[in-house]
Amino acid sequence: MSVKPLKQPVSVLVVLHDGNNNVLLIERADRKNFWQSVTGSIEPGEAPEAAALREVLEETGIYLSDGQLVNWYESNVYEIYAHWRHRYPEGVTHNTEHIFSAQIDCATPIKLCDSEHTAFEWLPLAEAAEKVFSPSNKEAILNLHKHLF
Repeated sequence: MSVKPLKQPVSVLVVLHDGNNNVLLIERADRKNFWQSVTGSIEPGEAPEAAALREVLEETGIYLSDGQLVNWYESNVYEIYAHWRHRYPEGVTHNTEHIFSAQIDCATPIKLCDSEHTAFEWLPLAEAAEKVFSPSNKEAILNLHKHLF
């Protein structure tokens, strides 16, 4: 059995929206009722933008085209939940999360990574903000309007 390498405490959050005030949420496979936007750790040597594109593809099956990903040039530092700290090097307690968004058509087929997520749904902004478990994810959803063109 192979051992997963420890994660770096740097990640991405990508709010996928349809341009009509609806947000795509996905439910974590390892925690029932833990809904979120696309998230994931940056791999060694990987730029945040590359990680965001990779995570969207891995978690939803959506390939974002050039210019579709919007870098907010914002980040959050938050405390890593205790039940997930074993995934990081010993003594790491906080993560830096880089925020992005992308507009996709809500009719786009979603292919979840079964090992990571069990369900998805499109929700209006306010409802999505209330459903996510992460305070930084909630804040990003509520601030989406600041990053629309």
